[in-house]
Amino acid sequence: MSERRWNVGRVAAMGAIAVAVFFVGLLVVAFNKDVSNTDTPLMLKPAPEVVSTTYDGDTFDLSRRRGSWVVLNFFNSTCVPCKREHPELVKFNETQKALGGTGAELYTIVNDDDEKAVRAFFEQQGGDWPIVRDDDASISVDFGVAKVPETWLISPTGVVAQRFTGQVTAALLGEAIASMSAESPS
Repeated sequence: MSERRWNVGRVAAMGAIAVAVFFVGLLVVAFNKDVSNTDTPLMLKPAPEVVSTTYDGDTFDLSRRRGSWVVLNFFNSTCVPCKREHPELVKFNETQKALGGTGAELYTIVNDDDEKAVRAFFEQQGGDWPIVRDDDASISVDFGVAKVPETWLISPTGVVAQRFTGQVTAALLGEAIASMSAESPS
């Protein structure tokens, strides 16, 4: 009789462990979702029109970037994930510059942030790519940006190729561009 109770107890314990493992797995999946998110109606469609100015006073017109991979990174200087992601963007930009004229062009899009704070952040943390103004949030709205950081890859033909929500790495961006470049017809 005691052996039967021991078996029932053992089965109950194994069931409890299985349930616990299931819930832990569910939490891991929920909190470590893949940074890539292609759930957007813009995927594989022409990118929205973007015409603005940079912090340096230059005109930025996304349609004039055709022929190059363009990376648009939506950013805020008070955003903790943006701050953690920034060294990876610096590394990505350096790698792309080393490729000469064949590397991707990186642009930071800023909405609802203090220009002095953004400039100070870039001076302290590095990053010598253009910062594009989104003063009226039209760029963010057109791309459907829910929260920063969010990064978009625009193909050389002007088509939305990839959307990343959350922090990206230099390797992730580089691999995504290399993979899509290899898949597209020459």
